[in-house]
Amino acid sequence: MSFSIEGKTAIVTGAANGVGLAIGRRFLAQGANVVFADMDEERLEAELGDGKAEPEQYRTFACDLRQKLSVNNLMSMTIDSFERVDILVNASRQIASSDPLNPKEDNVEEMLNQNLMTALRLTQAISKRMMKQAEGEDEGPVGSIINLSSIAARRANPDLLGYSIATAALDQMTRSMAVALAPHRIRVNAVAFGSVMSSSLRNRIREHEEYRDNIIENTPLGRIAGPGEVSDAVQYLASDASNFVTGQIITVDGGRTLIDPASAPAH
Repeated sequence: MSFSIEGKTAIVTGAANGVGLAIGRRFLAQGANVVFADMDEERLEAELGDGKAEPEQYRTFACDLRQKLSVNNLMSMTIDSFERVDILVNASRQIASSDPLNPKEDNVEEMLNQNLMTALRLTQAISKRMMKQAEGEDEGPVGSIINLSSIAARRANPDLLGYSIATAALDQMTRSMAVALAPHRIRVNAVAFGSVMSSSLRNRIREHEEYRDNIIENTPLGRIAGPGEVSDAVQYLASDASNFVTGQIITVDGGRTLIDPASAPAH
């Protein structure tokens, strides 16, 4: 059983910060070719330069993947640079609060567009390319698609109505696309996680120390995860070690979803 992704080509969205950036860097360190994609061009350049320092290893691509042209351009640039794509990590996500009783401020459509539709459209486009690459091959893995979801999909938090609906839909999309793509030997899975010690969470904790205490008190393992711990699960799903795993939502939350949801934060 091999967890190696060396020599494979991966597209990672939402890759300018947080978990997406950690996953992209992990893949690079493991010998993969990586395209770091994100809307935030300034942050991409700050973290990675312009993608030309190590041309054999990675590229950066600034775009709004809610636009069809951006999806096509991302795929074209990846193929031009690395000739193929083996792994897609849909890590682009957005969290926004909701007023569940106000149709103008429930954020449902916005959250669905950002957290579901972007991942779905990119999955549809990239999976077609993966199938084309495999023409004439009768066996062996063809590709792996990993969606980043949230434990909010399984919790009822009115203040996160839009986000909860979108991540629940993303989980179901993962299962449905796994079945649709299984005959083509493309696997689709997701990693659902809770609070991760990203820069945004650090800033929130600085302002509200009690938020950190609340998370830890409601996490059986008694701490907050680091971005690398989500990357571990994503690498497993991207590698041949998980060749018989598809349609699964792997939870990385320190046990938070095992306890009373009424007492714990949903993300």
